[in-house]
Amino acid sequence: MANYETVFIVTPVLSDAQVQEVADKFRGVISENGGQIVNAESWGLRRLAYPIQKKTTGFYFFTEFTGEGSLIDTLETQYRRDERVIRFLTFKQDKFAVEYSEKRRAKLANKTQE
Repeated sequence: MANYETVFIVTPVLSDAQVQEVADKFRGVISENGGQIVNAESWGLRRLAYPIQKKTTGFYFFTEFTGEGSLIDTLETQYRRDERVIRFLTFKQDKFAVEYSEKRRAKLANKTQE
């Protein structure tokens, strides 16, 4: 099983409940297809670098997970089918990215405990 990261941006015209529903949907897609979620973060509403579909902001979600390569095809197909997702990016982590992610999570955990 390989390590992956995915970030997707949800359209800003949705309510908080609808935004959370979208995030839960994609976490479910990962879990249902044999993936295991390592870390999931909501980065909130952020300004886009350039307008996408005449929108200048979007809700960002970041997920780290492990799984087989076929899971990526399924996940990205679901991103493309969902009109609420305006952009997404998924990539496979190499060993250095995995180490960095572990250090980053530990640092965030220490920061929240203080």
